[in-house]
Amino acid sequence: MTSDNLAAERPTVEMGELFQTFGKIGLLSFGGPAGQIALMHRILVDEKRWLSEPQFLHALNFCMLLPGPEAMQLATYSGWLLKGVRGGLLAGLLFVLPGFFVLLGLSILYITLGDVPIVDGLLFGLKAAVLAIVLEAMIKVAKRALHGRFAYAIAVAAFVAIAFLQVPFPLIIATAGLVGILRHRLSGAGPDNATDVVLPEPRVPVSATLKTLAIWGAIWLGPLALLLVFFGRAQVFADQALFFSQTAIVTFGGAYAVLAYVAQQAVEFYGWLRPDEMLTGLGLAETTPGPLILVLVFVGFLGASRMSGLDPVTGGILGGTTALFFTFIPCFLWIFVGAPYIERLRGVKWLSAALSAITAAVVGVIANLAVWFGLQVLFGETSSVDWGPFSLPSFDPAALDIAALAIAVAAGIALIRFHLNIFLVLGAAAAAGVVLTLG
Repeated sequence: MTSDNLAAERPTVEMGELFQTFGKIGLLSFGGPAGQIALMHRILVDEKRWLSEPQFLHALNFCMLLPGPEAMQLATYSGWLLKGVRGGLLAGLLFVLPGFFVLLGLSILYITLGDVPIVDGLLFGLKAAVLAIVLEAMIKVAKRALHGRFAYAIAVAAFVAIAFLQVPFPLIIATAGLVGILRHRLSGAGPDNATDVVLPEPRVPVSATLKTLAIWGAIWLGPLALLLVFFGRAQVFADQALFFSQTAIVTFGGAYAVLAYVAQQAVEFYGWLRPDEMLTGLGLAETTPGPLILVLVFVGFLGASRMSGLDPVTGGILGGTTALFFTFIPCFLWIFVGAPYIERLRGVKWLSAALSAITAAVVGVIANLAVWFGLQVLFGETSSVDWGPFSLPSFDPAALDIAALAIAVAAGIALIRFHLNIFLVLGAAAAAGVVLTLG
């Protein structure tokens, strides 16, 4: 079958119908990437029959190879497949904008009402529940990623590197990928994640690819260059544009994997927010539709509200918008440049070997995130003690917050043992936080 035959078999989809469908997906995309992907599969494959099962699965495999939120990129790819660049842009924007506006509103409430006791109680409960959510995410990823001693060794090494040696997250990811490729080359043991379904390979002129790369590269890097040239690193918006651009490049493994890197930089290096506020942002992002990486909007909002020199709300809105733009614009570039060549990525075993090693490393990174969050939630102030090349966490056992521990354990049991709905768990945790704070 030729690519012309494939185009002829695609259903005719009007932009209005595409808007309604992906608007619905964007408003209902709760529950993390697994729930979001399942929602898209049900609507696009089962209900609308716009995509076949092989097309959907193959697109998902492609998006899993890319940095950034795979569910958002899957939505963008699906829209591109149906209506070209216009469809991809519409689908991708509708996937993130509802959650962005909700989180922006919650960020404004946090800045303006954060010291109200009932709000403090809500956030206290959310922070404790987030610890359980991160643990659940680590368990899910570990079950999927860790098969064999090699994978466990990669995960442990990644945990030690980021937790005790402060090795930068991008370096850990790059090293894991190279180790996976090297092992594949030496032993031929790299996994093959390619599907058995053969789809036609579209023929795309190199000139068209270069044009797409130039356009989206300019949309992304042009504003970044202007901010850096005219304002320099001393201006918070330029700093944020560069930081969120770097984050967009290294977000392999989803939001949980990159949060440790974001927390390390945004909290300890830039000072945009406190450690406990990272937990607050994650809790708020868990309650909004869209990809969890929208937590970066909260990070950008707080940083700019405090350091821009503008009115806190105005500065925060600009900072949150900066985070949104520089986090998600690269996603459109990856899809629009790479999607036409999706078939050429099938069956590339060394690439699958690298991805498997990266996914194993992500387990170790998420484990570090769980430890970091746990110390912040349960003990508050922590410090570190240097022991040779290692930096070990130090805390006062007497400072253990029994109430936070109780909420975290209860949330963990509800999520991990009984698989209760995440919004029910977050609501119950928030209510418990209010009762304990006001009581």
